[in-house]
Amino acid sequence: MASEAKQVKAFVSHKISWLAGNRNESYARATLAKLRRGIGKPPGSMPELWEVTLKDLPRELMGKGSDPSNSEWAVHTVLTLWALHQQGNDLSTQCMSREGEYLGLALRKLVADDDEEKRIKRRFDAVSTANSMEEIAHHLRGLIQLLKAKSIPLDYPALAEDLFWLQFPDARDSVRLRWGRDFYRYKKAAETGDETEKNSKGEKNNDK
Repeated sequence: MASEAKQVKAFVSHKISWLAGNRNESYARATLAKLRRGIGKPPGSMPELWEVTLKDLPRELMGKGSDPSNSEWAVHTVLTLWALHQQGNDLSTQCMSREGEYLGLALRKLVADDDEEKRIKRRFDAVSTANSMEEIAHHLRGLIQLLKAKSIPLDYPALAEDLFWLQFPDARDSVRLRWGRDFYRYKKAAETGDETEKNSKGEKNNDK
């Protein structure tokens, strides 16, 4: 499964780079609009998204029955949320997918005081403990809108890898532990002024 997780991450990275580097700006904008309409919907349910979410997807990541695979869920969820985050930002000069901006680190940047920390943490907890990908997408959407409002980027390929693992019961706690560490690591760095700690890329121990 570790190989599949890495392929999910690489596939999402490739698709984002492909759209960000597409010279046909009208096509790219139209594609992002279509992706936004797919938020919270099952993978494959919108044929107009197949070119982005399914074309060139490695065969081992594709489901074999009527239900989407874990990989298909992770890819679809992340690409649709990225499209939401990207809305209103120039795709070629201000891509809202940025390497190293892991979920916990990005969300920490929304926190300005204790009350806001409680509010963000409560919404973060809802994502972490959600029982289905539909529920995860629902809660993530609200957090992405907050990041979008503050122009805070997020590492979407890394998020896709996390969502892949989050669908396996024996891997969920590892994902949650890393998210929590990243959320509070940034707080500690901000309080101490340690830029090295603040810019840490987090711990990516997904080799299950």
